[in-house]
Amino acid sequence: MYSYLLLIIPLLAIAAWYGYKRVVYLRYEQYKDFPSPPKSLIFGSLKALGEAVNAMPDKRMHTDHAFEKLFQDAGSPPLIFLDMRPVHYNVVVIRSHIIAEQLSRVSKNYPYSTPKSPTMGDLQPIIGEHSIISAQGEKWKALRRTFNAGFAPQYLIKLVPRIVDKTMTFLDLLDGFARSGQEFELMKLTINLTFDIIGAIAMDVDMTAQTSKPHPIVTTFAALQSSYTDYGWQWLQIGPVLRRRRRNAAAAVDTAIKDVVKEKFADVKRARDESKGMGKSARARSVLALGLEDTAELDPYTLDVVTHQIQSFLFAGHDTTAITLAWAFYSLSRTPHALAALRAELDEVLGPDVSPKAIAETLRERGEELMGRLTYTSAVIKETLRLFPPASSARMALPGSGLMVDVGDGKTLCLDGMVLYIAHALIQRDPAVYGANANDFVPERWLASGDVNTVSEEYSSTNADVNGADEGKKIPASAWRPFERGPRNCIGQELANLEARVILACAVRRYDFDKVGLGALEKGPDGKPVFEFGKEIYKVKDAQVFNIRQITSKPFDGMKIRVKFAEPRS
Repeated sequence: MYSYLLLIIPLLAIAAWYGYKRVVYLRYEQYKDFPSPPKSLIFGSLKALGEAVNAMPDKRMHTDHAFEKLFQDAGSPPLIFLDMRPVHYNVVVIRSHIIAEQLSRVSKNYPYSTPKSPTMGDLQPIIGEHSIISAQGEKWKALRRTFNAGFAPQYLIKLVPRIVDKTMTFLDLLDGFARSGQEFELMKLTINLTFDIIGAIAMDVDMTAQTSKPHPIVTTFAALQSSYTDYGWQWLQIGPVLRRRRRNAAAAVDTAIKDVVKEKFADVKRARDESKGMGKSARARSVLALGLEDTAELDPYTLDVVTHQIQSFLFAGHDTTAITLAWAFYSLSRTPHALAALRAELDEVLGPDVSPKAIAETLRERGEELMGRLTYTSAVIKETLRLFPPASSARMALPGSGLMVDVGDGKTLCLDGMVLYIAHALIQRDPAVYGANANDFVPERWLASGDVNTVSEEYSSTNADVNGADEGKKIPASAWRPFERGPRNCIGQELANLEARVILACAVRRYDFDKVGLGALEKGPDGKPVFEFGKEIYKVKDAQVFNIRQITSKPFDGMKIRVKFAEPRS
């Protein structure tokens, strides 16, 4: 027995020493060339990340705020490495538009850009197993080809009257709040509005989301989204009760959408038989109908695939635009020169009558012609999306695939096998690109070159500071990426921009918005807002409104606000 112990103890000591050296190598040597916060031998980067989260003014704040602190503490490198082992994949957070562009472009190994991250699996209950958002390779390409026609600009522009119709209900609701003076969550109204719009355009279904009796898809979708936590790391918080709740809600959404898909397929099949020789666009009245045109039979697999695309379009199509609208109305309420410029443009393009009836008639009759003339409106939307992007992008190159990126100063790094988090909120506030006013709402920065394109194509623009600083500085196209870039850019970006232009055009001259609670404006003795020192923006009373992470980035309080009718302008 004694001799046995004499043999075992040295072996255990050797194994322990080997294990210790292995952990030391993995923690401190394997990725030593990567900028990184201080690492713990036991906890890796989790300790530093936890400290950054605890340093945030409010623990509900989006984790991008914690990442920003890590970047500042590390000297603002273009990326940082987070060693999350053994609880999660290693993560590389990217705040350089140059590196982000290398990941989103076509390469020899990845003809459709760097693949989406497996962490997208967290979204499967809400977007479906076969979603175009998470699909890879040729499967993604086939889905994109099938549904591209439904999001083509020339098709969408003809739908302006339908967007206007839904917006009129939104204005009726705002009128009620303007008369009562009651505070409300603006996000609730914008979410219901955009759900109505995407339901009409994606499926040709009246969602009645803005009424007291919404469609079952609306109620089941809301229940499903509420199963996602408001802040923090989803993978650390979800438990069996929440999983069951999410699974049940996802099943209800699936059933409700499949009922519609089956009904619409029968309509498409009947119309196809009755109108031989007509083009698809002549028959179809929705994205779903266009996508079903070439479907001979709706077998179970095809039904699943189509249903999951509709789930994805409903989710992305209502959530992101609703967020953009809420932030746009708030940003305009703080920036009087921008609000005045926007109203002046709308007066010129749409006429001075701000009544809903007059605006609706103008847009229904001449919407296709007038939308392209709303250049300042587009600049407002573009600047809102720059400051408050609803989401970021997560990619991952397969281990051993040899994904090398140029990080500057002649250095390259291999990013295989890591979650690559392209942090839009950090990239789009980079002072090296946007200048000293990177955190300010300045729509004019997009006007100097006459380029206010709000889709993620190749373009460049100019950074024009209204206070004169950094004027004429070029903004690289890759530094504005709320819809991501490259082949995997957002299929619905044209619709999102069209919706936002129509809704702002209808509402922004009729109402004044006044934030309640956090983010409320500081007012002087005369009751009027006061400006921040040296800036053309109103000062907030306490602290800024912030985003939380509930799948996407949302205002933490739903953008609590009061609204009143705007004073007549001469």
